[in-house]
Amino acid sequence: MTTRPPATEPSSRRRWAMLGASTLAQGAAAVTIHGPAFLIPVLRDEGLSLPQAGLVAAAPTIGVMLTLVAWGLLTDRRGERFVLVSGLALTAVVGLVAMAARGPVALFVALLVAGAAAASTGSASGRVVVGWFPPHRRGLAMGVRQMAQPTGVALAAVSIAVVADTYGVATALAVPVVVAAAAALVVALVVVDPPRPALSAGERAPNPYRRDSYLARIHGVSVLLVVPQFLVWTFALVWLVSDRGWSAAAAGSLVAGAQLAGALGRIAAGQLSDVVASRLRPLRWVAVAAGATMVLLGLAAGQDAAVAVPLVVLATVLTVADNGLAFTAVAERAGPHWSGRALGAQNTAQYLTASAVPPLAGLLVDRAGYAAAFALAGLFPLLAVRLVPVREEHDLT
Repeated sequence: MTTRPPATEPSSRRRWAMLGASTLAQGAAAVTIHGPAFLIPVLRDEGLSLPQAGLVAAAPTIGVMLTLVAWGLLTDRRGERFVLVSGLALTAVVGLVAMAARGPVALFVALLVAGAAAASTGSASGRVVVGWFPPHRRGLAMGVRQMAQPTGVALAAVSIAVVADTYGVATALAVPVVVAAAAALVVALVVVDPPRPALSAGERAPNPYRRDSYLARIHGVSVLLVVPQFLVWTFALVWLVSDRGWSAAAAGSLVAGAQLAGALGRIAAGQLSDVVASRLRPLRWVAVAAGATMVLLGLAAGQDAAVAVPLVVLATVLTVADNGLAFTAVAERAGPHWSGRALGAQNTAQYLTASAVPPLAGLLVDRAGYAAAFALAGLFPLLAVRLVPVREEHDLT
């Protein structure tokens, strides 16, 4: 393993600028990875069943799942800036190929490769934040960085859904191409690799997974919590259009607003973790709240109650609030020489589950309806509560 020489300590303004660039990079990846979910109504109009359209929407997450650990290893070896710039540039190029794809199989393959390229941001952008911010500010900073994912989904909701409905799938896929290309340019201009402590000749950093089960348990918690998150992300718009009679534009606007609220929720959760000097106690609180809200959403949707719409907004906010907390906890425990791979493993476990949610949930919705799917998803966060390793957490102060 190569080690980089210590970097010059950046000014506070430069540190926040790099946080902004990292957030933009992650947001661009989110548009590529999650944007295809908003193509589902148009894909269904073109003759695909809901499970088939869900599988196409899941293609980028499958690509992410297959490459996250490899990108994490490359981040540990070559640095964050190199991985971000090359990965985002490749995302834009493959996005152009997706625009030219004809037929669901070709579109699935192109979106899978685009997701594989966008996976580059997962470990690298997180490492920039953890590497340059001190522990007492890291929760807030990572909360800002983690807001990129719901913000990217919000951008996709108000752009991809409407453009696809008006101009078709190919034109809608131009949105992630433009965003990825812009993010690659900003990262190239702003980001500097954070320092890592040097290792002596022949020395290897200890494997944190051999120390205890702490990291594995956080991975498990995140897997359980990602089920309701991706269920809501994938099907909230479709539910509003098909079951509630909303237009695509109105449903997209509501989903976008909910995602922006979720982005602010991630910042609040990160700040709370700095205040209480714990990443995992707030993580447990979020799991309880998310589980209860999903169960209530299922009950309300089953009764066609008006409160179901506010509940889907609240569920959108709560089901994304955990990500930054878990992500920061993993990076802090893994250390500077293993954080790339550990964050890659963290995201791989999440995306492995997330890639299965759209097609499997589509089957459940076809057979039992949206209410049953929402309520069942609420059980997963409740199972996660006891798995959170609060007692093994190190004191952050």
